[in-house]
Amino acid sequence: MTFEPLPLHGAWLIRAAPGSDHRGWFGRVFCADEFATRGIDSAVLQTSLSYNRQRATLRGMHWQQAPHLEGKLVRCVRGSVYDVLLDVRPGSPTEGRWTSVELSDSGGAQVWVPPGVAHGFETLEDDTLVLYHMSGKFVPQASRRILWNDRRFRIEWPLPPAVLSEADSGMNRS
Repeated sequence: MTFEPLPLHGAWLIRAAPGSDHRGWFGRVFCADEFATRGIDSAVLQTSLSYNRQRATLRGMHWQQAPHLEGKLVRCVRGSVYDVLLDVRPGSPTEGRWTSVELSDSGGAQVWVPPGVAHGFETLEDDTLVLYHMSGKFVPQASRRILWNDRRFRIEWPLPPAVLSEADSGMNRS
């Protein structure tokens, strides 16, 4: 695996380094020791799959507050997404900054979202699947969100969002 640091403190773009032969290819996508050497808590307490029917579906920006922080290892397993990380950690050297990567089923990359960093994505294709491995359990009372278009952060999305939840659109502030 290769680990490329992203502009947010503790965030990584991780790629398999596959070997190939006449059958196709095989590559490691997770190794607790390799994650640990980079300070990544590799405990997986929950895994979730997000199916997105339509292109320009936007989910985000979500995180959990302490003491229920969770890191996320995010991979697109079908289709493609524009994946965004926003540092909302008080005191972080990159607080208030965001970064993005494109993840796709053909690219083989995944992104590590550090605990306390808001995360979201916009689908670039219909019928997109996104797989999450989380280092913490989902606790509804600790769930937080920032609107995808919050003017303080000026996140640049590639498409005008076509599909949003009520909460992500700002219609439901709970």
